[in-house]
Amino acid sequence: MQEFDTIRPYSDEETGPAIQRLLNDQEFLDMVGRFKSPTLARWAPALLRFYTRRWLSGHFGHFTQVDDLQAGLSGYIGDLIESTTTRVTTSGVENLSKQGAYLFISNHRDIVFDPMVVNYLLFRNNLRTTRIAIGDNLLANRVFAEMMRLNKSFIVRRNMTSPREMRDAYITLSGFINHSVAKNENIWIAQREGRAKDGLDFTDPAIIKMFYMSCKKSGLSFAEAMNKLRIVPVSISYEYDPCDGDKARELETKARAGSYKKAEGEDTEQIMKGLTGFKGHVHVHFGAPITDAPENAKELATRIDREVHANYHLHASNLIAYEKRGLLFAHDSAQEVNGLEAIRDSVVTAGNWSAEDIQIARLEMEQRLEAGDPAIRPYLLDMYANPVQTALDANTRQNTPD
Repeated sequence: MQEFDTIRPYSDEETGPAIQRLLNDQEFLDMVGRFKSPTLARWAPALLRFYTRRWLSGHFGHFTQVDDLQAGLSGYIGDLIESTTTRVTTSGVENLSKQGAYLFISNHRDIVFDPMVVNYLLFRNNLRTTRIAIGDNLLANRVFAEMMRLNKSFIVRRNMTSPREMRDAYITLSGFINHSVAKNENIWIAQREGRAKDGLDFTDPAIIKMFYMSCKKSGLSFAEAMNKLRIVPVSISYEYDPCDGDKARELETKARAGSYKKAEGEDTEQIMKGLTGFKGHVHVHFGAPITDAPENAKELATRIDREVHANYHLHASNLIAYEKRGLLFAHDSAQEVNGLEAIRDSVVTAGNWSAEDIQIARLEMEQRLEAGDPAIRPYLLDMYANPVQTALDANTRQNTPD
């Protein structure tokens, strides 16, 4: 593993010392303290820090292996998930085996909660948790970087300027992913760089090409190398996105000004908001492993997209946003507006909601729209409505004769 030292997660040998470093880190103790007792954190931070360290040391100070640490944290993760969702459901777990490892390629909505809920569901079904791909932009916060490497996270380098530097980094990343799966370690990676802030989930073929870069000298064909990775498309859907307003504001700023510069600590703030904010119903679908991959990256990316879209669990919030977006467009143009019932009849993955469910979703969406600046409202609607459009387009393609 030495060739991967710059990007790999902590090993079992490094787990105990890393935990001890965190237990003596004031920033980490203050962060946990604010999470557990915001009031005491404001009025007696030193006292809270003392008791937080003692509590953490008693519960986690004895762990020396990553799997044991994750098992010890599982109850707290479960409590966090339960307190921020109305329910979490899953499908497709029967597609997975305890034998061997998989490369989970997922759509991406939230920086930390996406892989966390995937790992939680795998753990609950007695399957190995994943090594998690994270962008190096998240390393700006030293405490988060330490926590993530303890939680099986590995580093994806971004914003490289030299073609040679980019090639070498991608070969190393490709080698680490292939090495991990060969050693029975599951991998989770998003289907493209960054979150899909507009709700459009499409795989970047460049990521698929990266998987093969370290295999070219082995003599394996592209399809053979991809089959060895046992790629599992994963669909994650949130009824509500805790960061929807922030994402909409970023998209509006980019559209208006041409670019968007993150403020210092913005990633950290959105990590915390994504973890602790209300999400409603969350559904995760695990697709069947791909063992008959095509011979090029573009075709494989299209196949992954087809699986992600076909199994994306639409919520009432998505349909309400789609309806509202149609009304918004119709106000400015002659575009025909599809009624809610017509949408429901056309989308095969939509659930059967009661009139009360629809009304609650409508009120919630109206509150979210009213809470933001009028300029960002179309972008907020898009992120909820676009998955419906994607499903409608996929349904049209499926029912159109060749």
